[in-house]
Amino acid sequence: MARIVIVQGHPDPAGRHLCHALADAYAEGAAGAGHVVERIEVAALVFPWLRSKAEFERGPLPPSLVPCQALIGAADHLVLVYPLWLGTLPAVLKAFLEQVLRPGFAFTIAGKGGTRWKKALTGKSARVVVTMGMPALAYRWYFGAHGLKNLKRNILAFSGIAPVRDCLFGMVEAADERKCKKWLDEMRRLGAEAR
Repeated sequence: MARIVIVQGHPDPAGRHLCHALADAYAEGAAGAGHVVERIEVAALVFPWLRSKAEFERGPLPPSLVPCQALIGAADHLVLVYPLWLGTLPAVLKAFLEQVLRPGFAFTIAGKGGTRWKKALTGKSARVVVTMGMPALAYRWYFGAHGLKNLKRNILAFSGIAPVRDCLFGMVEAADERKCKKWLDEMRRLGAEAR
């Protein structure tokens, strides 16, 4: 049994989007297999954005994010779900990660002048689920998936989270019911496997 935290990163708090359906399907599969599932809806949170290095390193975590950080700290597996915006994750999700994955929680800084970092979230794995209007292969191979690579390597792996797997769902506006069902079934399967 795994403790799974799903971070729903769609920035629209009002609407139900494919991202929500994918997260729901993953949660359904995971819960059905006996895993413990918690959800974080980033769009429903109110928090300030970081604006200085001093704030990032020494500022207090906003009270609204304290439970989120605790959930991530206790999780075995994280699932981040978001739509691709301008080639990367939406700004509010990036702001959330900047707040929650701070020094002292996600990593520690050591050495003279802060030249060494120690990963603090080792032992956790993650899956990144991204929806997009373009073909997924075009994003991955033509555009290089740089936003996804940055999230996987420079944020999650930097904190010690590994392995980090991904699912890219492209051409979502043109997807018919059969295609959407296939994607939702895949999410249920991955949830059941806690992968």
